[in-house]
Amino acid sequence: MRADVIRVLIADDEPLIRAGIAAVLDSDPEITVVAREADGRAAVERAIRADVDVALVDIRMPVLDGLEVVEELHRRRPALPVVVLTSFGAEPNVLRAVEHRAAGFLLKNCTPAELVGAVRAAHAGEAYLSPSAARVVLGLVSPDDVRRRESAARRLAALTARERDVADLVGEGLANAEIARRLRTSETTVKTYVSRVLTKLGCDNRVQVALLVRDSSG
Repeated sequence: MRADVIRVLIADDEPLIRAGIAAVLDSDPEITVVAREADGRAAVERAIRADVDVALVDIRMPVLDGLEVVEELHRRRPALPVVVLTSFGAEPNVLRAVEHRAAGFLLKNCTPAELVGAVRAAHAGEAYLSPSAARVVLGLVSPDDVRRRESAARRLAALTARERDVADLVGEGLANAEIARRLRTSETTVKTYVSRVLTKLGCDNRVQVALLVRDSSG
């Protein structure tokens, strides 16, 4: 196996889903599926033992659910990016994954290109949130708390105008390449701005930035 190939673990209790995801990912010459697990506990143990670069984890699984997997892997292997698989019927508990530094969210009805893009983004250290997933996740949060809105606005006020532009586009669920096109700048520049935004806002990932933007606009 080439050293630059991205090694992926899939955790989902439905065999057909596991097979479908694996087929899409294995069709990319730079990605290979090295493990498939049907329950959360097995996924955690395999991720600890195996040489895995990215984990794709379903929310609803036996033994440990996907959110518990995110929490446990954050404790035991914090450098491993975990992308949460969910559906349009996403439950509010998905927000726990944000708090425990999930690398992103991916809807099960996404396109093959989105699936590959999520794996590549997670491996590159970018939290992935597709526009469709952003609508689902952010829709779970009702910004009706005045103090929360005011707190979000104060934190965002620390950003420069350009940093705020980037934060707003992150809030729309855009990837770095899309933000670069929108702002007519380079992807490298966008990565620098995203890093600054995360640091200034005290956020661990892009999803938390998106939630702040969502709260402040309520």
